[in-house]
Amino acid sequence: MRKLTMILATAMVATMLPAMAVSAEDEVISVGFAQVGHESDWRTASTKSCQDVFSEENGYDLKFVDCDNDEAAQKEAVRSFIEQEVDYIIIDPIIATGWDTVLTECEDAGIPVIVIDRTIDDSDKYVSWVGSNFKTEGQAAAEWLKAYAEKEGIDELNILTISGSTGSSAQIGRSDGFNEVAEENGWNLIDEQTGDFTEAGGQEVMENYCKSYEGQFNVVVCQNDNEAFGAMTAMDNAGVTYGPGNDVILISYDACTAGLEDVAAGKITADFECNPLAAPFVEDVIKTLAAGEEPEKEVYMIEHWYALPEQIVDFEIDGVPQEMTEVTDEVIEAQY
Repeated sequence: MRKLTMILATAMVATMLPAMAVSAEDEVISVGFAQVGHESDWRTASTKSCQDVFSEENGYDLKFVDCDNDEAAQKEAVRSFIEQEVDYIIIDPIIATGWDTVLTECEDAGIPVIVIDRTIDDSDKYVSWVGSNFKTEGQAAAEWLKAYAEKEGIDELNILTISGSTGSSAQIGRSDGFNEVAEENGWNLIDEQTGDFTEAGGQEVMENYCKSYEGQFNVVVCQNDNEAFGAMTAMDNAGVTYGPGNDVILISYDACTAGLEDVAAGKITADFECNPLAAPFVEDVIKTLAAGEEPEKEVYMIEHWYALPEQIVDFEIDGVPQEMTEVTDEVIEAQY
């Protein structure tokens, strides 16, 4: 009930956005958005969120560049926004480092930069970051696994990880958070290889895992749903069963609609949300700046942990009890 209430509240806020946007009589606000790419369902939802909020109808001129996971192209996109003298720049950084020079150029041009989703680690020359706590997501998955294994009487955890794009803050945070808990509990971390957040990448890595570690693993952690989709195809082909009651506990992140459908189908054992709908929060930052006020440096989005009833267990992160959400038809329908 609490979950549905929050969904309805979010929907009400989204419905109000056009009325709150810039009126036709005001000057159009130009926004440049350098997006990572289009590698996953999550990324598609993130892009659509920005396109919906920063629309012409809402008083914006959105200049959007899909950088196709090319770090150099992303920095050139930002420089092109500077040349076009946009009012604001949004960056979802492909990797966390190598940003200080281009952000200094933005600062010198007087253009505020808002970072979403992934983080920038080598510069603070942006006004706000809006996104998720990736390390918390990793910790949540691991603490859930600990409690679930205890409930099921599973004494030994032999874990394969299909990680996201190497060097991205999502990959770093999820790996660090999960692996810290794993090491504290003496779990066997067999291998970790990148699937680049893609279905094809997830399938390729899992095919290699099935050959190299046949019969040696009982947990597969995929750092997004698309990797999990590919991993399931590989395990199907190799005759490895997964999901509750089967050979492998399959853990995923993102919790997109298709991911939650696989939870409901008993394929993904638990899915840990990464909220892609940052644009309304970014617009709040822009409005705060336009009002001459200082926005928060970090804006964390609300996220949920999903499973079916028999896989919902009590666990904590740093002493804070976590609430899990049961996957139902209504929850799936309301998801991105």
